[in-house]
Amino acid sequence: MKFFIDTANLAQIEEAQKLGILDGVTTNPSLMAKEGIVGKETVLNHYKAICDIVDGDVSAEVIAVDFDGMVKEGEELASLHPQIVVKIPMIKEGLKAIKYFSEKNIKTNCTLIFSAGQALLAAKAGATYISPFIGRLDDISSSGMHLINEIKEIYNHYKFDTQILAASVRHTMHIIECAKLGVDVMTGPLSAITGLLKHPLTDSGLKTFLEDHKKSNAGN
Repeated sequence: MKFFIDTANLAQIEEAQKLGILDGVTTNPSLMAKEGIVGKETVLNHYKAICDIVDGDVSAEVIAVDFDGMVKEGEELASLHPQIVVKIPMIKEGLKAIKYFSEKNIKTNCTLIFSAGQALLAAKAGATYISPFIGRLDDISSSGMHLINEIKEIYNHYKFDTQILAASVRHTMHIIECAKLGVDVMTGPLSAITGLLKHPLTDSGLKTFLEDHKKSNAGN
């Protein structure tokens, strides 16, 4: 399973990269605004800065909701760097744009997926990735993992090339459950990724080792 980090914070991206497990980055307008990245040129330059840090795909989201607008924005984003993936919303005009970009060999990420039907349409249109938002489904007492299961079953039947990118990952168990289900990619905050490092027995075991080492060297 590929690990993407969902942020526009360069320091967090650099830290994740240093861990040696980072495969890519996802962003959106909200994450950009959170970091104070505003204005078209500033945003475009920030995407390039992210691409300079990571080796894998970087999702950059269009703002337009009409076909012509999405095509114009998407082509501009894709021209920034070969690693850019154009992030398109799951709407009718978005499907048309995904088909257009697919025929141009431009990678796409169909975002805001909340049903198996939407995932099926995005794959038919040729999306490189689809982003089902598992955390947001959990928030409304639905099951994000059930949706992942449905999408996996459908994609396996028809051998779609579209990769499932589990988004809105909130915590470590989301990551583990995604891995158990065979999800292609997960994207989440740095805290969820580094949370996988933690276990109380690791901490207590290391403490014991260090204490025993100190005792064994006390007389030297």
